[in-house]
Amino acid sequence: MVSPLAMTALSTLYERMFFIRRFEESLLDLFAQGKLVGTTHTYIGQEADAVGIIDHLEPERDVVFSNHRCHGHYLAFTDDDFGLLCEVMGKAPGVCGGKGGSQHLCKGNFYSNGVLGSIVPVATGIALAEKTKGTGAISTVFLGDGTLGEGVTYESLNIASLWKLPVLFVVENNHYAQSTPVELELAGSIPARAAAFGVETAELATTDVEEIHDAAGRALATIRESGEPFFLVLDTYRYSPHSKGDDNRDPAEIEARRERDPLTVAAARLEEDERRRIEETCERRIAETIAAAEDAPAATPEAA
Repeated sequence: MVSPLAMTALSTLYERMFFIRRFEESLLDLFAQGKLVGTTHTYIGQEADAVGIIDHLEPERDVVFSNHRCHGHYLAFTDDDFGLLCEVMGKAPGVCGGKGGSQHLCKGNFYSNGVLGSIVPVATGIALAEKTKGTGAISTVFLGDGTLGEGVTYESLNIASLWKLPVLFVVENNHYAQSTPVELELAGSIPARAAAFGVETAELATTDVEEIHDAAGRALATIRESGEPFFLVLDTYRYSPHSKGDDNRDPAEIEARRERDPLTVAAARLEEDERRRIEETCERRIAETIAAAEDAPAATPEAA
C-alpha cells in the first residue's frame, strides 16, 4: 500500500514528467507544421531523470548545466515553458531573446551548451567557485554516454576529485551516441571510469521516477555533507530520434523499451481520476503557451 504522502509526491513528479513529454511532443508537431525551423533534440523517454534529480535542488543556490538535449532539464529547473518555446521559435521573449535557440539556454542558475562535453569543465569550475565562496551550492551537470568519449570529461573528474569539489555528474546512458550503440563506442564499465579517480559512484537500472528521486536525494545529501563529487549513472532511453528525422534504430527495439516508459511506470500507481486531471491540466497549459508564443514578437537583429 502506497501512503497518501508518497502518492501526493508521485502525482507531483508525474505532472512534471507528463508536462515535459507533451511539451517536447508539441515541439515536434510545430516542426511538422512548418512553424519551427532549425533543429531540436527532444527529451522524450528520459523525463524521470531530470524530474527525479532536480526536485532536490535549490534554484536560488544550486547550479545546473546541460547539453544539446536540455529541454527536460530546463523545464524541471525553471518551469519556464513560455520562455523556452519563444526561444526555440526565435521570439523576443525567449530565454536568450530568441538568439540561443534550442540548445543554448541561460537563465538564472541554468546553463546549457550544445557542444559535446564542453559544459563539463565549466560545471566543475563553478563547483570550485561555489566552494571557494562557501555558499554550500552544488553544481549538477547532465551528460550522455557519448560525452564519455571526450577527454575533457576525465580532466574534470580528476580535478573534481583532487580538489574535492561539490559537483554531481549525472550520466544519462540512453545507449546511443547520436546513432552509434554504446557497445560500439565505449569499452569497460561506465561507473568504473569515475571510480578510478576516487569519485563515489552509483548506477541505477530503472526508469521509476521514485527510485531515481530516492537515489538522487542520497547522492546530493552525500555531496552536501562531504563537499566532494558524486557520479550517478542512469539507464535510460530516448524514444525520439537523435534530433528530428535521423533515427536508424530497430523499431522493435524502441517498442520493447516502451514497456519501461517512465510515465507508464508512474501512472500505474496513480488513481485514474488523478492521472486524468493532471494530464488535462498540462494539455491546457501547453495549448495556452503555444498560443501566447505564436503571438509574441520576433527577435530583432538590433537585440543581438
